[in-house]
Amino acid sequence: MEKIEHKMVAVNGINMHVAELGKGPMILFIHGFPELWYTWRHQIRYLASKGYRAVAPDLRGFGDTTGAPTDDATKFTTLHVVGDLVALIEAVAGPGEEKVFVVAHDWGAIQAWALCLYRPDKVKALVNMSVPFSPRNPKIKPIDALRALYGNDYYIVRFQEHGEIEGEFAVWGTERVLTGFFNYRKPAPLFLPKGIGFGTSPDAPISLPSWLSKEDLAYYASKFDKTGFTGALNYYRALNQSWELTAPWTNAQVKVPTKFIVGDLDLTYNSLGAKEYIESGRFKKDVPLLEDIIILPGVAHFLHEEKPDEINKHIHQFFNQYLCTTEP
Repeated sequence: MEKIEHKMVAVNGINMHVAELGKGPMILFIHGFPELWYTWRHQIRYLASKGYRAVAPDLRGFGDTTGAPTDDATKFTTLHVVGDLVALIEAVAGPGEEKVFVVAHDWGAIQAWALCLYRPDKVKALVNMSVPFSPRNPKIKPIDALRALYGNDYYIVRFQEHGEIEGEFAVWGTERVLTGFFNYRKPAPLFLPKGIGFGTSPDAPISLPSWLSKEDLAYYASKFDKTGFTGALNYYRALNQSWELTAPWTNAQVKVPTKFIVGDLDLTYNSLGAKEYIESGRFKKDVPLLEDIIILPGVAHFLHEEKPDEINKHIHQFFNQYLCTTEP
């Protein structure tokens, strides 16, 4: 990864660490949980070799980005994170480059949907992965809905109490926590019962998914060892506040050209109602410029790392058609 340049950019009151490679139209890569800019290592090199400028930040609360008050989850709403991203685009985009391409996954996908909803003037086209658009339900807060659907052991519900899951993560150890998430391939909701976690003994050997090397895991672990998990977990803890603040966008559409990609083993694709939403036409109604939906067979949540060659080609082919076209 020695050719990739790293720099710090002051944006929206924080110091954002950014990895960058290539020259040409900018692609902003937005990572999820428990990830970092590093999750895009395969895409960064490939797209840079194809004439794009890949820009991949660590989001607030993650990795080498500093300045966000991790002891205050209210500073991690989608409005805060989109504020970071808009400021980053304005700080690093090329001369005259008012719009950029965006690629995102997991929590990054949620932020990308929000970015396109709040500031479509900043996005030329979007490749979003794993998490489909979720229209705001004005009748119930998201955490309340998830607790009612899945109970208190559901992982997002478990994440709500500040310090509780961090204490369990400390017992399990950073590498075991990371591989617990990275190894998850069940087409079903993730539950983390108290004291049981991923169901393996703290003394059991750590197994790696086929797509993750020991060096990759060591990089992730080194950063989460330094920062802890609280900043990352604050995204889940701010879900209800984001819901409260985004009432003005109830029933609003995402009007950015979009390709959506998901694995058929992904827990998000197999969550209650997701398949029906994606395949029934309601997804297309909420995202009217949704041009393509790709469902990868036998692929789980971390699809861009599990199948980088396929994902790289999907991104390249989709964005290429917008290089010399007029605005839709």
